Amino acid sequence: MTSKWKLSEIIILSVLAVVFAVVYLAFVQVGNVMAGMMGPIGYEWIFGIWFIVSIIAAYILRKPGAAFLSETVAGTIEVLIGNAMGPMLIVSAMIQGAGAEAVFAATRYKRWGLWVLMLAGMGSAVTSFIWGYFISGYGALDPGYVTLMFTIRLVSGALLAGLLGKWLTDGLYQTGVLNSYAIARDKKKASYGKAS
Repeated sequence: MTSKWKLSEIIILSVLAVVFAVVYLAFVQVGNVMAGMMGPIGYEWIFGIWFIVSIIAAYILRKPGAAFLSETVAGTIEVLIGNAMGPMLIVSAMIQGAGAEAVFAATRYKRWGLWVLMLAGMGSAVTSFIWGYFISGYGALDPGYVTLMFTIRLVSGALLAGLLGKWLTDGLYQTGVLNSYAIARDKKKASYGKAS
């Protein structure tokens, strides 16, 4: 694995960031509706969707910084296309990306199975929740309610970022469009190992 970035890797990271910035902005409206019906906990059920680009980009590129950079760029683009949260969203995106990046770094960027991707989604859940606790005033809520919020966010990170991210990326891989990226190299090695 090399830490030097190729132009094709920068391009796909940028494309993913743009696509998911639009998805993220759309899900803000979904979250607003859910929060309107359930209170603050309404956002938690779908929070994992806001971590997904970090999982997908890292899974495809298998390169240090991919999770952090993709999430940061997506957050920046989301602000530019109209998220009312403004520049503070970029900080949130960086914190979310750092949570996923830490999990991949802990494996030395060598493990890419489902459990690692789900843990990366949970890593984003942890860092984002700590950040949210201080900037969103969770401390004023009942501790049991806050614990439930955190638990739901962890599950959402694992399922909507980790599991869904893997499923979407594997589907994209099957089309052949990812053949020039690290994911294809590793999958071919794994297939060759099984065949020998």
